[in-house]
Amino acid sequence: MSSAPARPLALINARLIDPTLGYDGPGGVLIADGRMVAVGPQVTAASLPATARIVDCAGKVVAPGLIDSRVFIGEPGFEHKETLASASQAAAAGGVTTIVAMPNTKPVVDSVSLVEYIARRRGDDILVNVVPMAAATKGLDGQEMTEVGLLSAAGAVAFSDGRSAISDANVLWKILRYGRMFDALVVQHAEEPSLSKGVMNAGELATRLGLSSNSPYAELIQIERDIRIVEATGGRLHFAQVTTAKSLDVIRAAKAAGLPITCGVTPPYFALNELAVSDYRTFAKLSPPLRAEQDRLAVVAALQEGLIDVIASGHDPQDPESKRLPFAQAEFGAVGLETLLPVSLELYHNGHLSLLQVIDLLTRRPANLFRLPGGRLAVDAPADLVVFDADVAVRIDADKLKSKSKNTPFDGHPTQGRVMMTVVAGRVVHEG
Repeated sequence: MSSAPARPLALINARLIDPTLGYDGPGGVLIADGRMVAVGPQVTAASLPATARIVDCAGKVVAPGLIDSRVFIGEPGFEHKETLASASQAAAAGGVTTIVAMPNTKPVVDSVSLVEYIARRRGDDILVNVVPMAAATKGLDGQEMTEVGLLSAAGAVAFSDGRSAISDANVLWKILRYGRMFDALVVQHAEEPSLSKGVMNAGELATRLGLSSNSPYAELIQIERDIRIVEATGGRLHFAQVTTAKSLDVIRAAKAAGLPITCGVTPPYFALNELAVSDYRTFAKLSPPLRAEQDRLAVVAALQEGLIDVIASGHDPQDPESKRLPFAQAEFGAVGLETLLPVSLELYHNGHLSLLQVIDLLTRRPANLFRLPGGRLAVDAPADLVVFDADVAVRIDADKLKSKSKNTPFDGHPTQGRVMMTVVAGRVVHEG
């Protein structure tokens, strides 16, 4: 990434949202040399240096840049689906200033050299911060754990087998126990593999469509087993996407018992239900599958409760040839970097969460979970910011997405919220 411009940047007359202080009120931000040098109501046009570029936000929201903790990128190996450059463009357009890149590449991110490649990738075409998540097992084969200590030292912020669960209990046990030495976070895809060979959620709809299905118990069984391993080892475990009411119940109990368990969710699971695939719409074919309405409502309630720790995009680009197939043969996954904010804002507009709570789930909480800078508006903090209009009506148009792949279940979906500016290290990387 190129160095920050010497000219200061001032965002004034804004609605500041700072989850760290719990502040939602008027103010501004002055940025110089890539960092925030003044934040709050005192930042006004009269207080600024003469050389500053002044942006009058006219009451629009200024918040910490979004931190997206679950992003699949094709590079290296699958550049036809997404590159680091195209993913960073999509992120900037979506107000995301930091992306955590999943290890599902070719070759797999299971070596120090590949972790360093991602962690140190710079250039004018990389618009946002990119941090690597390393594979938990070598080659993502679930058999032998990777060098957790060396990979952590090289820059890996967590360890995961990506789209696959770490199914071998002994392997997960070793990873969690060894990982404690490095305060390593293990991220688990919560689907028991032998119970997850179908293509949609089990129930009446799957029967009517004639499609093979995955029982919600596949998620529950995986989570219950893994919680017992955490209980035995004391390792930090994060369930990337929790999608059923029963799973949320057992996570609630585990947290009440003081276990180092956290969980996340992506927008499709609180904004959509299984009816989104009722016309064999492959762009809504996800893993885990979209659930029944009662599970969607349970996810919303868990967000209100504070049980769910983070919202991530689950950005998983698939080329058209992978999606425009019969439902059973089509790939799982959806892009999400550019829809993360507007769809998450539905929780605010529908009265489920305050705007401060939504931004907290997208900024401060993932920053804390993954031990990342950012997620706050504070003097001397990195100048990673988003300016957005929370109320403007926008209909999502897949053809206008910056991502190389356009596989979104939200095409045509009406939302409220548009990113107006994204700033990374004091550099304006998107204006719209």
